[in-house]
Amino acid sequence: MSQTRSDQLRQNVRAAYSEVAEASDNGGCCGEAASCCGVSEDEQINALISTRLGYSEDDLAAVPGGADMGLGCGNPRAIASLRPGETVLDLGSGGGFDAFLAAAEVGASGRVIGVDMTPAMISKARANADKGGYRQVEFRLGEIEHLPVADASVDVVISNCVINLSPDKPQVFREMFRVLKPGGRVAVSDVVASTELPESMRNDPYLHSACVAGASLVADLEQWLAEAGFTAIAIQPRDESREFIRDWAPGRGVEDYVISATIEALKPASG
Repeated sequence: MSQTRSDQLRQNVRAAYSEVAEASDNGGCCGEAASCCGVSEDEQINALISTRLGYSEDDLAAVPGGADMGLGCGNPRAIASLRPGETVLDLGSGGGFDAFLAAAEVGASGRVIGVDMTPAMISKARANADKGGYRQVEFRLGEIEHLPVADASVDVVISNCVINLSPDKPQVFREMFRVLKPGGRVAVSDVVASTELPESMRNDPYLHSACVAGASLVADLEQWLAEAGFTAIAIQPRDESREFIRDWAPGRGVEDYVISATIEALKPASG
């Protein structure tokens, strides 16, 4: 993919999610972008979406109002096995929902870093952190292909339906490997392609921002993770996710081509 095409895709995604963040702050409708990964400006709808994705009612009650934006395709914490004192990196942190839940698990001795490329989302997440008194959580503006995080500084990388949006996924995995400590782990929920997408879907800007067009085949993801240096790679598709994926682009049949999956991997202890 050309640099120009990559930049265009990033700009489209940034614009769509800026609109989502600003609309949720203003209580207005964010238009077609509202279906990006199932997002809505209505907190009750977002709560329903999130419980379908694997979050509990207790999870939803534990974070500041507005942090749960209904974005995502799963619950990465369900596979992360977070421990007190760990440092967690959340890629594409949005309003801070997963970061705040992670903070509760790593405790006051731990640390959570959220990275998002959308200034409006960073502002929203920082405001939510202040509202909730999360002193061990910080949010940094940056692209997941070029993380503003030091080498070998985090124990766990989590992400929820974000890597599919990247036009350079091998670079994302290389960056994840770089920032993880030896023995660190990856716990990601994302959308993968169950079969090759038609060109009409691949080239649809809306479907890209809606977490569909950028989905990659499991075999490709496994190869890119291995090439980055990861071991113990495990990608598990979730067939039940087709039900909510159908709602991302009603009538388009996207559920026949993409599916939510958990993605796990380890950085070798000697790496």
